[in-house]
Amino acid sequence: MVEETTHFGFSEIPAAQKVERVRQVFDSVAQSYDLMNDLMSMGVHRLWKRYAVARLHIKPGDKILDVAGGTGDLTKLMAERLEQQGTFAVCDINASMLEVGRTRLADLGMVSGFHWIQGNAETLPFPDHTFHAATIGFGIRNVTRMDLALKEMTRVLRPGGQFLCLEFSHVVLPFLKPIYDAYSFKILPEIGERVAKDRDSYQYLVESIRRFPEQERFKEMMEQAGLSRVKYYNLSAGIAAVHVGVKL
Repeated sequence: MVEETTHFGFSEIPAAQKVERVRQVFDSVAQSYDLMNDLMSMGVHRLWKRYAVARLHIKPGDKILDVAGGTGDLTKLMAERLEQQGTFAVCDINASMLEVGRTRLADLGMVSGFHWIQGNAETLPFPDHTFHAATIGFGIRNVTRMDLALKEMTRVLRPGGQFLCLEFSHVVLPFLKPIYDAYSFKILPEIGERVAKDRDSYQYLVESIRRFPEQERFKEMMEQAGLSRVKYYNLSAGIAAVHVGVKL
């Protein structure tokens, strides 16, 4: 019997090992996660997240799921938009990331209505048709089976519920690509080593971005998972993209 494999950055590994390998990466970077995103996006990820949340059709009282929501950035923005009048479930496979997010939001007085759950995006611990919206920011490229994660997030949405994914994507301007590649593969791992003392984790994260499907292909994957009216918005010439869809 041939063992199923998957990618871990540019390497091929047994699929059964990926969860633990990804867990080790995020255990390592949890305390410097915001710094990591600042380095990887040159600080622009904060604007991308605000843009993404503005694409959501959410209202006070909604139940919202943030998958791979660890440090709580998207959850914080959505809660502020709803003036904390909603229920927010943050689900992440990594306990270290959840602890960072829980502490951060508690320090801001965001306690009531927030639930922090350790769980796998491919087997979400929620009933069918639970949430008005489900989001995932900079997380789906780290799951073992993206198709399963998309189906799971679709499953837990209510009919009419909205799915949103914010992720590093593929540059659409040819002249920018070599500049971005040089920054990603030569400069960023070096900065990771000097600033966070963790070159390997940053190297993996850069490689995982390049293995992520292009915008049109990811749109097709969302449709195959059962989402409709799927569209995407390129950010910073495709360095990142927001994909949205609706469960009918």
